[in-house]
Amino acid sequence: MKVLDILRVKGNTLYTVQPDEPLAKATQIMAEKDIGSLVVMEHGDLVGMLTFREVIVRIVKNGGEIGGTLVRTAMDDHPLTCTSETELDEVRRMMLDRHARYMPVMNQKMLMGVISFYDVAKAVVDSQNFENKMLKAYIRDWPGEDNAEQG
Repeated sequence: MKVLDILRVKGNTLYTVQPDEPLAKATQIMAEKDIGSLVVMEHGDLVGMLTFREVIVRIVKNGGEIGGTLVRTAMDDHPLTCTSETELDEVRRMMLDRHARYMPVMNQKMLMGVISFYDVAKAVVDSQNFENKMLKAYIRDWPGEDNAEQG
């Protein structure tokens, strides 16, 4: 299974923010859209990733306030990325190694989407459930001893 399989199911709605926008505006977008991350783009290039983790760390550093903080000062400026052709096993390993909950999907320099650890886990579980159903159907339809002797 590849990242492309997840993107097909998720659709192509993307939320981005620019690095010089106020962090307060970015967090408002995240809250209104009920999303855990924003891709930070500047002049058409991926420059960072903003998740609630980075927001909370920045608020703590600011003594409990967002103030006039810009997205640039809070974002992860070296986010993990993958392509739509990356295998899910590789994505899972990368996300676990870096404790990443969100990963932008890039094909060349084009942002194709964002996948979450939840998306990856759900795809794996759905795939396993499908395989289990197929195995159960195969076993159910398998000829028993009586059928084999009648040949």
